Amino acid sequence: MEKSNLEQLTKLIRYNILTSTTAAGSGHPTSSLSAVEIMTVLFFNGIYHYELENPEYIFNDRFILSKGHAAPLLYSLYQAAGVVSHEELLTLRKFGSVLEGHPTPRFKYVDVATGSLGQGLSVGMGMALGLKIHIKNVNIKREPRVWVLLGDSEMAEGQVWEGLELAAYYKLNNLTAIVDVNRLGQRGETMLGWDIEKYAKRAEAFGWKAVIVDDGHDFEKIQSAYKQALDSKDKPVIIVAKTVKGKGISFLENTDNWHGKSLPKEKLDVALSELGEVNSSIRGKIQEPEKISIDNKTTTEVKTEPKYAKDVLVATREAYGDALIEICKNNPEVTVLDGETSNSTFSETVKKTNPEQFFEMFIAEQNMVSASVGLSKLGFTPFISTFAAFFTRTFDQIRMASYSEANIQIVGSHAGVSIGQDGPSQMALEDISMMRSISNSIVIYPSDAVSAFKLFEQIFTQKGIVYVRT
Repeated sequence: MEKSNLEQLTKLIRYNILTSTTAAGSGHPTSSLSAVEIMTVLFFNGIYHYELENPEYIFNDRFILSKGHAAPLLYSLYQAAGVVSHEELLTLRKFGSVLEGHPTPRFKYVDVATGSLGQGLSVGMGMALGLKIHIKNVNIKREPRVWVLLGDSEMAEGQVWEGLELAAYYKLNNLTAIVDVNRLGQRGETMLGWDIEKYAKRAEAFGWKAVIVDDGHDFEKIQSAYKQALDSKDKPVIIVAKTVKGKGISFLENTDNWHGKSLPKEKLDVALSELGEVNSSIRGKIQEPEKISIDNKTTTEVKTEPKYAKDVLVATREAYGDALIEICKNNPEVTVLDGETSNSTFSETVKKTNPEQFFEMFIAEQNMVSASVGLSKLGFTPFISTFAAFFTRTFDQIRMASYSEANIQIVGSHAGVSIGQDGPSQMALEDISMMRSISNSIVIYPSDAVSAFKLFEQIFTQKGIVYVRT
């Protein structure tokens, strides 16, 4: 696309951001304005491949707005793409509108709920892993990619670094993280400010290829960074872009105390006059992906009788491992993730019998939960396991999974006082009440190995969040 058209698009997108947030009376216009050029180039300059008429097409690229408070930018991009009207944009944050203050799948171009900062990269890691699995048996010219936009403030979240290390471990070169380094957080400067070199070095230390953009509002520099990301053969790529919060409006640019504040009407008028004439009819075109048909994987009902001798004590976690063997036999869409406890949770049975369906997540439980969300949105049925006590640290990730309409089976072993000798740090006591509070969740506590085996064979077709205590 010609530079003049990109400039017109960015002006339209800024107009949309400002007018929609003022109409809402709330929102995050300055956080949205800083990433306008980065996202305009991604969406409308041949980088992002997505079929607007078929958002669920498996070989679409995926975009995750990890800095979910920049939702006005996301919705404005789709207005510029011609699938959202400006009138609909003005319903932002209103009751009943699908344009919520932070994105959810109620807006059909959004896969997962975001806004609880630090989780988006892990979801993207799961999606990138899922796409790698899908393309193994198809002849595809261009590998679909996952793009994740992060804010610089959320780089302080530990889960981001869990996602970084696991994505590097699995060599997910189809995953690109974009860090919008606009320097200002909610209440002042971020930890590293505009030290983009330090962000890059830290990511490189985790095994990523880092690309620095010293002006995140320069179209040519942004385009060059995306090209370098596409050229990566064996590493995920992080683009670290220096931007200006509130870019495009002089009294907002790099100015503290505007985070999460919409412009009052009189200031909006000043901002729009400064923005100048806007071409409201211009539209950007998103590149369509390669069309490939694949056999839809259908879940096969499992009916197997457990072979446990009468009066022999068998742990319910061992029954989990036995059931997984049967479930995975004819269901390649089942994936099994474990937090480096597979020899205790018994998920290692799959590692031995169906290793292509097992993924080691190491001791990074928050990343494991969010990665399973990403996999589920690609049509997989993830089983995730660790000690039940350690799932209590993932409550927020599970909460966001429910808002993302994810289908995941969570298996917590060594529950309750059964592991009392290890002390309170290892005992899951609070997990039942925690999981019962999750919207549309099912909580199961099998009484013995036979009931556990039969329950696992039934619940793997269940939609939503299922928690089983073993």
